[in-house]
Amino acid sequence: MLDKATSEKLNKDVQSYRLVTVATLVDRLKINGSLARKCLKDLEEKGQIKPVVTHSKMLIYTRAVGGTD
Repeated sequence: MLDKATSEKLNKDVQSYRLVTVATLVDRLKINGSLARKCLKDLEEKGQIKPVVTHSKMLIYTRAVGGTD
């Protein structure tokens, strides 16, 4: 879905973001919104980020910190 360089940057840098939204990924990675939403879902499934608010209009995530809830 992403090229290799963008994918590596996403996986490396997302762990340092305190706030992860569609707009954050669009701005920092220069990708479009639909691709950013797919990336957010994939990162959530991998456990790298966790949802704070999952409203249909705004998805807000934060980095996953060690341990379980």
